[in-house]
Amino acid sequence: MEAAAVMAIVLANGGGQGPDGQDFIGIVCLLLINSTISFIEENNAGNAAASLMAHLAPKTKSALTGESLPVTKRTGDEVFSGSTCKHGEFEAVVIATGVHSLFGKAAHLVDSIEVVGHFQQVIYKLELFHLY
Repeated sequence: MEAAAVMAIVLANGGGQGPDGQDFIGIVCLLLINSTISFIEENNAGNAAASLMAHLAPKTKSALTGESLPVTKRTGDEVFSGSTCKHGEFEAVVIATGVHSLFGKAAHLVDSIEVVGHFQQVIYKLELFHLY
């Protein structure tokens, strides 16, 4: 568009009264309108992205514990399996595995429950009905 504006002013034919700038002015007005709209849209998109990032908290502690807000850890602090380092770096020492870990204890508790759900009861009744 800038090249078209330059060409319009260079190739303008004034008919003896100077250059005819209507095409040039029209193209420059379109350029100004286009740049204004682009600026407003980019500004709105930037604000929307910033707002979205402010409302979305990264999961930085543990998916197991359900905590989703960033947590600052210092030397000697405990972190859980599934933790993500959002800034910087860290070294960790594994202190528990299997059923001795927090995740293992939760899995063991779920596995040790012997409750028969409604769906299982229906399937069991259907199996009994077909056997007799």
